[in-house]
Amino acid sequence: MTSLLLIIIYLAFISLGLPDSLLGSAWPTMHLDLGASVSWAGGISMIISAGTIVSSLASDRLTRKLGTGKVTAISVCMTAIALFGFSTSHSFLALCLWAIPYGLGAGSVDAALNNFVALHYPARHMSWLHCMWGIGASTGPVIMGWAITGGLRWNGGYMIISVIQIALTCVLLITLPLWKRTSSPYKNMNPAPQTAHAKARGERLTLRQLLGRSGIKEVLLCFACYSALEATAGMWAASYCTMYREIPAETAAQWASLFYLGITVGRFISGFITLRFNDRNMIRIGQIIAAIGIALVFLSAGEAVLLAGLICVGLGCAPIYPSIIHETPANFGPELSQAVIGIQMAFAYVGSCLMPPLFGLIAQCVSISLFPAFLLVFLVIMVIMSEKLHITVTKKL
Repeated sequence: MTSLLLIIIYLAFISLGLPDSLLGSAWPTMHLDLGASVSWAGGISMIISAGTIVSSLASDRLTRKLGTGKVTAISVCMTAIALFGFSTSHSFLALCLWAIPYGLGAGSVDAALNNFVALHYPARHMSWLHCMWGIGASTGPVIMGWAITGGLRWNGGYMIISVIQIALTCVLLITLPLWKRTSSPYKNMNPAPQTAHAKARGERLTLRQLLGRSGIKEVLLCFACYSALEATAGMWAASYCTMYREIPAETAAQWASLFYLGITVGRFISGFITLRFNDRNMIRIGQIIAAIGIALVFLSAGEAVLLAGLICVGLGCAPIYPSIIHETPANFGPELSQAVIGIQMAFAYVGSCLMPPLFGLIAQCVSISLFPAFLLVFLVIMVIMSEKLHITVTKKL
């Protein structure tokens, strides 16, 4: 039963990744059909991000009340309905309205599934779980491209993904009993850590109370910096290669895609490496590899070195995000893990939403050559915060 549930969770994360890259791949066609400006895609993206942040912060309350299985089923259903709404929309305003349930559905399921895997499964499954997200995010544009070239237009692409989400919702509803049969290794944890969080058992702490706990601010800054680094690298790598390093746009676009391929492949490999290293060391390994990658991007040593640098940044990013999530129950206790992971997700979305546009302003007003320096700033802050977090956790133990 545990293996079957794990397969369902993997499918849910593939499903979570499927819609994430649809807007970017479909917008060149969508904006013409809708009579919208090219830049208006940012408005839809911000509405989705805002909804995701809100639902991430509410994930603890929802999961306590409904359970992970029901939250996952409801969230996937909301996303399916929103995607169906996208497929039937004929105006930009309609897309903005459907973007609200789109974002609200994504945040809760992301936080709930991450916490469930952190509590019930070894670290390798967390890495592979996020590898599944990468597969979904890579498959979405392929489906959309097939729909557009096959005469189904962008509406058909959204409809196909909606049908997939509806099918998964049915599977999740049928398999709801499985979520209650999975045991957690934290049930047998030492009494001391449980006593430290006894007040949290059965209670829901306020956001202010959570932020006041030792180590919370550090992990949230760490998460925000990671997401800022990943999102900025993904969005601006191609522009940096073309506008500063004078690489042809077609080649630069392919190189930027290799950054995401590095993350996906890196998370698959990380699943095996976690058999040898704990979460803390996996985070450090990722940070070191990312630092090497940024250093290679800094160098003016030819195209091959630049390409290697972008891939290394992606490989370095791979283990950091899942490892921070997986160590959350150990750092803050299983009673607080859902609330903490929900806030972590919210800060991650804030970092990925705000920092790429900020670098866009820097690139426009100063120089796009600052791209690797911008990434380095967030990497340094992330390293400082993660090490400070681990020192704090070690002292508590």
